[in-house]
Amino acid sequence: MKVLFLEWKSFGNEYMLETLAKKGFEVVRFPFPRESENTRNSEHLATSIATELLKGGYTQVFSFNYFPVAAIACKACKIPYVAWVYDSPFIQLYSQTIQYETNHVFLFDSTECARLKALGVDTVDFLPMAGADKWYDKMVPNKEHHQKYDCDIAFIGSTYMEEKQHMFRHLKDLDPYTKGYLDGAMQMQKGLYGCNFLEQILTPDIVENMRKVCPVQSNGDGFETVEWILARYFLDRKVTAMERQEILELLSDRYCVNLYTPEKTPQLPKIHNKGKIDYYLDAPYAMKCAKINLNISLRSIVDGIPLRAFDIMSAGGFLMTNYQADFLQFFVPDEDFVYFEDLGKR
Repeated sequence: MKVLFLEWKSFGNEYMLETLAKKGFEVVRFPFPRESENTRNSEHLATSIATELLKGGYTQVFSFNYFPVAAIACKACKIPYVAWVYDSPFIQLYSQTIQYETNHVFLFDSTECARLKALGVDTVDFLPMAGADKWYDKMVPNKEHHQKYDCDIAFIGSTYMEEKQHMFRHLKDLDPYTKGYLDGAMQMQKGLYGCNFLEQILTPDIVENMRKVCPVQSNGDGFETVEWILARYFLDRKVTAMERQEILELLSDRYCVNLYTPEKTPQLPKIHNKGKIDYYLDAPYAMKCAKINLNISLRSIVDGIPLRAFDIMSAGGFLMTNYQADFLQFFVPDEDFVYFEDLGKR
């Protein structure tokens, strides 16, 4: 069996490539220009994938995350396209191409999977992410690792206060009523886990006021609505930024907290910001050396288990996470992980 592997700067590439090879697949690595080309509707990119497939012998195409250009090429060549999605939100999932019968798309959030199925999409299925435990077992921290990574609590990830992630900044000129309405809704959402109501509270008037200062529009070739875009990319990220700052600030008042993130965090003066960490070479050691590893899910992930959580558990780290319903399908609370539903006593 011969697989065309669409290779971009994805987490898990090396683990998947090695696993496919061990399972007897012949793997051809296709450099996939996710950062430089339009992966939703680039005719050139779809043609280049199809041209490779027409060389013959391929039984499927695989990628982490779903890309319409790959779906278009696979449909034309009548070859199965397998995509395993770990990002959320991921707007390209809502392209009409998701319905192509050659697609086999696996989603890690059961709620997102159910949403797409409710829209009539039968090419998606629920599949949680996975952890590379066999690789992590080989990575035993030494004295140098402990000196570098030992701490009470570690968090690896974005604060969502960075400019490129903080989409809500585009709404800074909102009128006072709309700003107050959204601030109140986001504060309520921040206190709730296991549900997300932000899309539902976006009334036509509120959407119109938001679009006056940031003229968001949906693509003409997909299922996504303006309300979905505003909720997932603007409000959910803002709530995540608020929550992560609040939790990290509270914890750093009492504990040694290491934060591994690319950006500076002057708003968290007591945090030990260790900067960017390499996913393959260093992050497993940081997870092993911390007494507690923290997961604070991006709010667009309603029920799913983030890849971060699988990595922590696979590395043998202690995982403390916000409540996510999908955990309870596969793991035992207080044995495999612990979860919180609020911030408790201050």
